[in-house]
Formats: sequence, C-alpha cells, structure tokens
Amino acid sequence: MTMDSDKSAFSEADLVRLAQQGDMRAFEELVARHRDKIYARAFSMVRNEDEALDLSQDAWVKGWQRLAQFQGDSSFITWIMRIVINLSLDLLRKRKRQRIESLELMEEEGRGERMMPAFNPNPSAGLERAELRVRIDRALSQLSHEHRAVLVLHEFEGMEYKEIAKHMRCSIGTVMSRLFYARRRMASLLVSLKREFLE
Repeated sequence: MTMDSDKSAFSEADLVRLAQQGDMRAFEELVARHRDKIYARAFSMVRNEDEALDLSQDAWVKGWQRLAQFQGDSSFITWIMRIVINLSLDLLRKRKRQRIESLELMEEEGRGERMMPAFNPNPSAGLERAELRVRIDRALSQLSHEHRAVLVLHEFEGMEYKEIAKHMRCSIGTVMSRLFYARRRMASLLVSLKREFLE
C-alpha cells in the first residue's frame, strides 16, 4: 500500500494536522483536492492563464509556509482561498501602478440595467449553460480590474462591503460604487443573452 493511497482516504482535518507536522504527502493531497478551485478563483480575478497559474502556485507555497498559523477557525479551502485572493489583489494593484487606465472607459456606460439579469436555463441544456458561462466570462473580462475584483469578491466569495474595502484598501463607498457600476456594466453586456433565454 502506497503513501498516496493512504492519504487519499484521510479526512481534510487529518490531512491538515499531518501537514502541520511536516508531512508533505498530506499537503500534496490537499493540493490535489483543491488546486482546480484555487486556480479558477485566481483566473476569475486576473483573467490571464499564466498569471493565474503562477498565483495559484504562489498561494500553495505560502500555504505550506504558513500552515502553522492555520487554526481551523474556517475550512482549509476558505483559508487557502483568502491567500490566493490577496495575491491576486496585489497583482491587480501592481498592474494599476504600471499603467494608467482610461477614465472614458470607466464612464462610458451611462445607461443600462441596474441589476444583473436573471437566467433560468433549462437544467438539461448543458450546451446552453456552457455557452452562458463563456459569455459571462467574456463579459467579466471587459470589466476593469477594480470592478471585476469587487464583483468576484462580493458575488462569488460572499464578502461583505467592509471586508472587501479592507482587502482592496479603499473606502466602503468606493466598494459600493464599483459594485454598482460592475453590475450595470455586466447587465448591459449580457442583455442579448437575456433576450435569447427569454425567447
């Protein structure tokens, strides 16, 4: 019986405990269980496959280095997810410093729906859902880094305004206005998709 087969049967709590004691194979099993989610979160924020891969790998390295600090107050996946989110936000801040964003781009959408359209595709229509995902990803990629980050943190991570403000180092009012803009912009970009599903 190999060490790997032993580890795959362990609970997450046992794997964390073993990894905290220096068991690298236990940590490798944690990585195997969660690497896709961590990569997906990084990609949803930075919209670049290579950077998302680098960020997710950096998150796992930091996770290993800081594992002793993990107290179990949240689930392991929540803890490691916070690490990759912070790394992604750091990269977005670095990008912002390196280039000046056009104010016209951020203000061009003067009109549009205030809320994201509701989608209720047929559960059996796998292809339609895949197409929906592609279009949502395409729309997300057209948002500025700041607006996309706020939308991802609020809608996908369930963070409150105060927590987002702390992570992004801005005021709660700025978070609210960015989220409002991001939702309105997404609604505008997805209007044709909404009509398609209503037909």
